[in-house]
Amino acid sequence: MKLILVFGALLGHIYCQETFVGDQVLEITPRNEEQIKHLVELEAEEHLQLDFWKLPTIPGETAHVRVPFVSIQAVKVFLESQGIAYSTMIEDVQVLLDKENEEMLLNRRRQRNGNFNFEAYHTLEEISQEMDTLAAQYPGLVSKVNIGQSFEKRPMNVLKFSTGGSKRPAIWIDTGIHSREWVTQASGVWFAKKITQDYGQDSTLTAILDSMDIFLEIVTNPDGFAFTHSKNRMWRKTRSLTPGSACVGVDPNRNWDTGFGLAGASSNPCSETYHGKFANSEVEVKSIVDFVKSHGNIKAFISIHSYSQLLLYPYGYKAEAAPDQQELDQLAKAAVTALASLYGTKFKYGSIIKTIYQSPRGRVLVTQTKPVEALLTGPTARASSTPSPSSSGTRGATASCCRPLRSSPRPRRRGWRFGPSWSTP
Repeated sequence: MKLILVFGALLGHIYCQETFVGDQVLEITPRNEEQIKHLVELEAEEHLQLDFWKLPTIPGETAHVRVPFVSIQAVKVFLESQGIAYSTMIEDVQVLLDKENEEMLLNRRRQRNGNFNFEAYHTLEEISQEMDTLAAQYPGLVSKVNIGQSFEKRPMNVLKFSTGGSKRPAIWIDTGIHSREWVTQASGVWFAKKITQDYGQDSTLTAILDSMDIFLEIVTNPDGFAFTHSKNRMWRKTRSLTPGSACVGVDPNRNWDTGFGLAGASSNPCSETYHGKFANSEVEVKSIVDFVKSHGNIKAFISIHSYSQLLLYPYGYKAEAAPDQQELDQLAKAAVTALASLYGTKFKYGSIIKTIYQSPRGRVLVTQTKPVEALLTGPTARASSTPSPSSSGTRGATASCCRPLRSSPRPRRRGWRFGPSWSTP
């Protein structure tokens, strides 16, 4: 009877969630700027409720969009009328999500021995418990730092890896700012575990931690992350309320102060890329800004997303080269080489605006640090239960980026942004 009740509760949890039966993901290939313009106009049609996972940016480069079942015919007719090539990547999104749910249930049964399963996705509570476990097991290396509360009053906790001292040069890493990018939070937990295991064994990591601290925020958007588990697996934004609008949430990755409100973000509260009423309006963003500024010695800022194989650095909001463009490019090249050496995965690298599109993503201005954003995984990462390969790549690339920072006497400009993303970062 107990087993039946538990199974019933799990089914109830699954079926109270929003479903995406019949939704398709289309791969679209615009041939020229005119076709890209048509796709941008298509995205703006709110009644279609399109969800672009990969935006149309460069002629010949593919775009990926989730199309709700009710909009499929209209979208395909439009594409065909404009002569825009497309194919169906995913026939039914819900089939993948059902498989993901099944794998999570199986993994929960396997995890009854108390060991954290790094080959599975986990809830906010399970990740928080693992953070506490690491801090308890490695008190001389790991501590938990609270930097504030989310909009819904969830604690925003950061793991600090340090071998001693205060206000030492430090590296900031965050994962999961877009809540549906589950592979990033999974990578963050795995990365934390590897730091504890490899310190004293891996010469590069040991050298970094002997002279610098690492701050790791694994669940950067806790309200949104909880919502992806309880209600809507596709939820991307925060859960804050916007006065005068029935739509909820802000894209936290477009809420930073640099280039706020420029191209690449929306002023529409119902948009997936809504930038908020003003820069740093989201407490999840403001808490990071305040922490980094108060610390005063952050040398690198790395943000992890999913979807695509990209390593990006400033600028995203203007076409001119950053003052330290040459150094940024050298570091990015070293990181891409490290990534390729692990699994043979080829990454593109470069400034955000020249590599993908104009974006106001501006956390790079909150401090004088070195900014990197990397997008580590492809479409299947959404329903994958094996985050470790992405995590391994993240760790290797991070070490390559940060190794030169140990011997640098001067402050680093701006922040790196690094990343695996469900949709565009």
